[in-house]
Amino acid sequence: MTDLDIKVKAILEWLAERKADAISLYDVRALNIYTDYIIICEGQADLHVRAIANNLLDNAKLHKQTVLSKEGIEYGRWALVDMGDIVVHIFLPEIRKFYKLDELIASYLQKTEKAEHAHD
Repeated sequence: MTDLDIKVKAILEWLAERKADAISLYDVRALNIYTDYIIICEGQADLHVRAIANNLLDNAKLHKQTVLSKEGIEYGRWALVDMGDIVVHIFLPEIRKFYKLDELIASYLQKTEKAEHAHD
């Protein structure tokens, strides 16, 4: 298990500690973008989104994990925590549905996969 695998597993556990819902993990290394993994999850109310995000930040600090930036936590509708090789989005369910980030990522992953097979 690589350091990155261990970090992903830890983050998923920290999200589960605060009962994050509908957790999705996307391996986006093939996209050659700014990160290796994107995690998307939900909180059921603004207080829940904030609690999930703050627990993630507290655990990152406790385990000496780098947090490059954090956005939206104070509003509790869509919180983003950028840990460099892993970016975590925590949404209210209706905000997640509105922005359709899961669908966007999935479509890019399919495009990348098709492009790789075009060379076969």
